[in-house]
Amino acid sequence: MIATSQFIIFVGAALLMAVTPGPNMIYLVSRSLCQGRAAGVMSWFGVVLGFTVHMLCASIGLTALFMAVPLGYELLKFAGAVYLLWLAWQAIRPGARSPFEAKDLPPEPPRKLFMMGLLTSILNPKVAIFYLSVLPQFISPESGSVLIQSLVLGVTQVSIGSSVNLMVTLSAAAIAGWFATNRVWLAVQRYFMGLVLGVLAVKLLTQQRSAA
Repeated sequence: MIATSQFIIFVGAALLMAVTPGPNMIYLVSRSLCQGRAAGVMSWFGVVLGFTVHMLCASIGLTALFMAVPLGYELLKFAGAVYLLWLAWQAIRPGARSPFEAKDLPPEPPRKLFMMGLLTSILNPKVAIFYLSVLPQFISPESGSVLIQSLVLGVTQVSIGSSVNLMVTLSAAAIAGWFATNRVWLAVQRYFMGLVLGVLAVKLLTQQRSAA
């Protein structure tokens, strides 16, 4: 089984990624503000299903390929770090917007809301990179079934990501209103997230494979 210390670190990494603004959070906040909480929650159901699709695909793929091709593993890790650095730059670049500065979206029926949430989640590169480059760091074949470890970590990420996104969806109006009257914190939030993503990228690049 996964070592307790490694699991705790993974939970921290999953939480940091969950609170980092990305396509899912931006879409859910915008949808909630433009069409109300009910529309946001329906979209959230689609996002959660997208998380599950990512988790199952990654678990099956890692079981088949984990550590089979060292170069491939290193390329995945490098790609993940580069993408995290790109996210960090997107957070701090001049003219960047906070996800709590919502986009205008037209009203949509429940079925379309669900499908749009699903597609936003499935096509979210942040989630894919997390499963392909970050999650493998916490799996060790010597600790038992790779499939079981992948599923345990995957379910943990889905639970954390879903919970954070639901809280943001339900409180989008209050959060956006607070930021609207305290705009300096929009910049603070962006720079803090940029720093967190940069640190995670450096850790990913420097972490040795044996540390998993």
